[in-house]
Amino acid sequence: MSNMSKSPGKSAAKAARTAYVCSECGADYNKWQGQCGECGGWNTLSEFIVEPAAKAGAGGGVAASRRSSWAGRVDAPAVTALKDVRHSEESRVSTGIGEFDRVLGGGLVHGAVVLVGGDPGIGKSTLLLQAITRMAQTLPGLYVTGEESLSQVAGRAARLGLPLDGVHALAETGVERILEHAAATKPALIVADSVQTLWTEQLGAAPGSVSQVRESAARLVRYAKETGTAVFLVGHVTKEGGIAGPRVLEHMVDAVLYFEGESGSRFRVLRAFKNRFGAVNELGVFAMSDKGLREVPNPSAIFLSGSRSPQPGSCVMVTREGTRPLLVEVQALVDSSPLSNPRRVAVGMEQNRLAMLLAVLHRHGGISVGDQDVFVNVVGGIRVQETAADLPVLLAVLSSLRDQPLAEHTVAFGEVGLSGEIRPVPNGEDRLKEAATHGFKRAIVAKGNAPRGGRIGEMEVIAVERLSEALDAA
Repeated sequence: MSNMSKSPGKSAAKAARTAYVCSECGADYNKWQGQCGECGGWNTLSEFIVEPAAKAGAGGGVAASRRSSWAGRVDAPAVTALKDVRHSEESRVSTGIGEFDRVLGGGLVHGAVVLVGGDPGIGKSTLLLQAITRMAQTLPGLYVTGEESLSQVAGRAARLGLPLDGVHALAETGVERILEHAAATKPALIVADSVQTLWTEQLGAAPGSVSQVRESAARLVRYAKETGTAVFLVGHVTKEGGIAGPRVLEHMVDAVLYFEGESGSRFRVLRAFKNRFGAVNELGVFAMSDKGLREVPNPSAIFLSGSRSPQPGSCVMVTREGTRPLLVEVQALVDSSPLSNPRRVAVGMEQNRLAMLLAVLHRHGGISVGDQDVFVNVVGGIRVQETAADLPVLLAVLSSLRDQPLAEHTVAFGEVGLSGEIRPVPNGEDRLKEAATHGFKRAIVAKGNAPRGGRIGEMEVIAVERLSEALDAA
């Protein structure tokens, strides 16, 4: 009798175990508590279901493979020389949106899982609805909505004038039922809007929690890799600008795309922060209209000021986002400060780098702004993360300080070193050609980026080696 009474408890203990894992450091606890004892974070523990070792081994996991190798089975994993591994180029399918294809690396790969994040109302759902309807002729799609009703999705599609043939819609948040419908309809593309609303029956936590988001995404990723179905996941963002949920979510997917845009502006920027099938930091530019998101074929034009006459404190630079050179206007405002510690404000670039550049300007250019407030802004909401902006920033600061505009149709780019030298940047010739295409007649660049003959078409290229030479040329 005693053995019979103990057997149900043992089987239940072996069936599943609930653990509470810290989302910050990964520490494991048997019960929930308010503060993590390892990292000290508050309210970071989330519930997880831990599979027992015997069950995982029976399914062909690590334990099973080890037992197979000890038994001498021929189907055990073997070490293979990397040069002998057969591989093929990924076949890509166009989304029907050129800027979207550019950010994805040339198109959508079968079996890829793409996470799209952005602020509320910026156009994530609109972009994916446009893409899934345009791809329906070649890839039948399933649009899963967990935040809107089917009538709202159909109404938006009708308002945008999108074709709906080949697209199925499902209003569901349970992952198990979503996968059942996918197995029945066999779509080649699934859009899940959004991953924070999904939940799985295997966990008792509420939808949107760290454990539910991670497990739901893992189920969809596993389905995508097993069936070759491409999956788009819409993700919410936190107030800090990151994808809400566990950080591991970004490691699970193949690509992470962020939708960015200035409040009140109709322009949107889609940027790739991770892409296993293409270049990162690739940029796609869209404009929001009454017919949805429209591609911007010439994004350099929207990042340049509408003013035709040169203005003090303005300098045009050529930055490079992924494979695309872009002309961006850098503006600076230098004004006397009433504070004992003058302000240094940078929008669109790193503030510490601005402070470093101002020190180089003082030390090697002989120009001091120690008692001045300095404000720097990159027009258009673009965030410049490369060193090519160093020289244009200093030229814009000098122009504002002296209240004298730079020469008309002048462009500049180059890295400024701590010893005052002007260093070349990658792809200098492509940047100069882009500037010449937009009608610029004069360029100030590092000597290593200057072409032979000192000209690109009708544009004069001034090569400089030191910061003092660049200031004189400006």
